[in-house]
Amino acid sequence: MDLDRLLTECRQRNELAWEELVCRYQGRVYGIALHSTRDVEEAREVTQDVFFKVYQGIASCPDASLFLPWLIRIARNSCIDHFRRTLSRPPLSDVPLEKVSRRLTGPDNPELQTVAASRRQLLLRALSRLTRLNRELIILKDIHEYSLMEISSLLHIPVGTVKSRSNRARIELAERVTQLRGA
Repeated sequence: MDLDRLLTECRQRNELAWEELVCRYQGRVYGIALHSTRDVEEAREVTQDVFFKVYQGIASCPDASLFLPWLIRIARNSCIDHFRRTLSRPPLSDVPLEKVSRRLTGPDNPELQTVAASRRQLLLRALSRLTRLNRELIILKDIHEYSLMEISSLLHIPVGTVKSRSNRARIELAERVTQLRGA
């Protein structure tokens, strides 16, 4: 079935058409989610969330030529929302402090651990003060390690623009870190 007809059927809440749409695009959405979360279960959760949003908003997608960019944007935004929720919620189980500290700082030196913790806090505060676009570029490129091509596709901007904006984002981040250090 061609995509125009499939979308029309999905808008009419045809369950078989919806199942076909999910089967056709779930691999792509799951790949985006897995690349972002780097965890199989979290990627499944994000994928399910994406298709729930698609189901709710399928009527707002005007035609087949715009469906894939619309779907990818929903997937990208869901990954970012998941990342934000993960940062703001406490872990489900307590992890021994020693295990976390060694993993993040390496040696069992309390002084190094304190320095590393203060650097992380400084970086998080600096990130929160960036413009929305610059923060998003830093998160996508440096934290989630998306390639320039992937970011270009997700944000619908040329690769050259991604390069220049990501450089400006790093400069802005460095300025924010310097300002916060001086304060």
